Amino acid sequence: MKTIKEIYRIGHGPSSSHTMAPRFAAEQFLERHPDAVAFEVTLYGSLAATGKGHFTDVAILEVLQPHAKVNIVWQPKIFLPYHPNGMTFKAFDANGRVLEEWTVYSVGGGALEEEGKSSIIPDIYPLTKMTDIMKWCEESGKTYWEYVLETEHDDTLIPHIKDVWNTMKEAVERGLRTEGRLPGPLNLPRKAAQYNIKAMGYQHTLRSRGLVFSYALAVAEENASGGLIVTAPTCGSSGVLPSVLYHLAKNYEFDDVRIYRALITAGLIGDIVKTNASISGAEVGCQGEVGVACAMAAGAACQLFGGSVAQIEYACEMALEHHLGMTCDPVCGLVQIPCIERNAFAAARALDANIYSTFTDGRHRVSFDKVVATMNKTGRDIPYLYRETSEGGLAEDYKQME
Repeated sequence: MKTIKEIYRIGHGPSSSHTMAPRFAAEQFLERHPDAVAFEVTLYGSLAATGKGHFTDVAILEVLQPHAKVNIVWQPKIFLPYHPNGMTFKAFDANGRVLEEWTVYSVGGGALEEEGKSSIIPDIYPLTKMTDIMKWCEESGKTYWEYVLETEHDDTLIPHIKDVWNTMKEAVERGLRTEGRLPGPLNLPRKAAQYNIKAMGYQHTLRSRGLVFSYALAVAEENASGGLIVTAPTCGSSGVLPSVLYHLAKNYEFDDVRIYRALITAGLIGDIVKTNASISGAEVGCQGEVGVACAMAAGAACQLFGGSVAQIEYACEMALEHHLGMTCDPVCGLVQIPCIERNAFAAARALDANIYSTFTDGRHRVSFDKVVATMNKTGRDIPYLYRETSEGGLAEDYKQME
């Protein structure tokens, strides 16, 4: 299991798998071949199926086109065996000779992997299951965020978490200020500002819930517009955790230090899922994106409200369990329908999971680790039509962006 900084990547939406990672890959390939006169990039499977809506071609062209001629080949019907989000880069010299052919995979959250090669980012965690980490916490009298700090021994972690929190807050506030329509053929209007204003007219529970909705919508709409957000764990689910933390910080006066610790715990939860299953919608459906984001937010909220390590684990388990089987079927390949609304509902569900778990002593029958394993198996059993191809489910009757 790698550093939790891999869970929190700061970058532009709308997709960590389809926008951020292809951009990172293009940058790496250009660095190796700055003198190439032409590039060819072939996109496979889910990466090609929803690439137009996710601005995959735009991300690649912005990097490579200022330096050489670029040809992008779309192969949505070809799925490479290692991962559904495959891409092959080729660099050519002036004589048309191939300088290098490189196949790399976008595996979720903006991360890249090559088949058969170990990551340059080392595994640093001796414990990678929530049950084992919870036992460590109970025996040591410490909590999850302390386990992370003791394991990582990284002076750059806290500064990174500070940047993450600042970026999250700015995304919420920018999203609340911005009105108009979202890009793309669906012509969806932004709703965050309206929800925020309407929520102020209610009292107590309805006001609280409306504000959480507005914060989640704000970030998800910023992501859909290509704004600067934080993967938590992905771009498509980037509104869930910020909305919960922003709401709690603003309305319950939790200071930044406690928010940082909650973010660290949430990062650990996401890291556990990424290590033992997947956070890629193309691989396991939306349960791996919005479902995991909900678990991260539930665990963070439970910690802020003084939950025990067992109650935090229960909140995570409940949040993920009730997203099992959720498909990934973005309409027109855009991170808009159903993605934006799912962020808002998952934020509310995270807070409910926290409340439910704190009414208990934390004991329950199905562990978080069991739910992660079940999510992994369920996701891989879901037909590919419902795993970020925009060919089935809600997207079935809509044409992809041309």
